[in-house]
Amino acid sequence: VVCLVAYHIFFMLFVWSYWKTIFTLPMNPSKEFHLSYSDKESLEREPRGESQQEVLRRAAKDLPIYTRTMSGAIRYCDRCHLVKPDRCHHCSVCDKCVLKMDHHCPWVNNCVGFSNYKFFLLFLAYSLLYCLFIAATDLQYFIKFWTNGLPDTQAKFHIMFLFFAAAMFSVSLSSLFGYHCWLVSKNKSTLEVFRAPIFRHRTDKNGFSLGFSKNLRQVFGDEKKYWLLPVFSSLGDGCSFPTCLVNQDPEQASTPCGLNSTSKNENHLFPAKPLRDSQSHLLTDTPSWSETSAKAEKGKVGMSNPALTMENET
Repeated sequence: VVCLVAYHIFFMLFVWSYWKTIFTLPMNPSKEFHLSYSDKESLEREPRGESQQEVLRRAAKDLPIYTRTMSGAIRYCDRCHLVKPDRCHHCSVCDKCVLKMDHHCPWVNNCVGFSNYKFFLLFLAYSLLYCLFIAATDLQYFIKFWTNGLPDTQAKFHIMFLFFAAAMFSVSLSSLFGYHCWLVSKNKSTLEVFRAPIFRHRTDKNGFSLGFSKNLRQVFGDEKKYWLLPVFSSLGDGCSFPTCLVNQDPEQASTPCGLNSTSKNENHLFPAKPLRDSQSHLLTDTPSWSETSAKAEKGKVGMSNPALTMENET
C-alpha cells in the first residue's frame, strides 16, 4: 500500500509538471519594447550606422536595459522588430523572442524560458524521483532474475527491461537536473553559460547573480509552500532583472539611493529607468551605494560610451 501511494504521488507530480512545461506558452516582450511605426520607418529609411544607432537609442532610453551586443550596440531583433530586454533571445524554432530564454527543448517541444523554467526544473526533479523509485522497488526482483529466483515466465524479462530503463534514465536525468540546479544557484541560463552577458562597461558572467538564496527565490518565489508544486511563482515580469553591478549608467539620470523611481505610464510593468540595485526587494538587505561613491566609481570607469553599431542577434 505504501509503495502504491508513493508511486502515484510521484507519477501525478511528474505528469503535472511535464504538462505545464509543454503547454505553458513562452512569454514574449511587452509592447513597450516594440518599435513604434515611426521608429520602424526611420530605421528602414536610414542607412546602417550612426543614424540607426540614434533611432534605437531613442527607442530604448526609457527601457530597463543593461546588456548590449558584443560591439556595444543595443540588442535589436530585426525579425520581431523590437528592442530585446535583458536575457531575452530570439528562438529560431519558435521564430519569436522569448523572455529569459534558456533553450528550446525538443523533449517538450517548447521553449524553456521565464514562464516555464520552474516547471521544467520540477519536471526534471519528479521524473528523476519517479525513475529512482521504480529502480529501487524493482531491484530485489532484478537480483532474483540473475540468481534464478523468479518463475520461468516471460514476466521476468519485463522486470529486467524495466530496471535497465529506469536506471539509465536516472543517470541521464541526474546529470541534467544537477546542471540546472547549478544554473539556478548562479542565476544563469544555458545560453548565458556559452555566451556571458555583456553589460555597458564589461562582460560579466555573474552579472545577474545575487547570492544563492536570492537566486533561488527569483525562480521559485518567496512563498515556500509553492516551491514543490508546478504553479507559477517566479519573481519579476521577465523584462527586467536586478544585477550585482554597481556602475551607474552614464546615459541615464541618476536616482538617489533609497528612492524608487516610478513609471510615467501606470501600465508599465517595470520602472521607466533601468532597475537600480536599491529598487529590487531582492537586494533590500545589501548596503546601498551613496551618490558620492557612485560618482567616484563613475570617475574610475569613465564617461565614454562604446561606439554603438546595430547588430542583429538570433
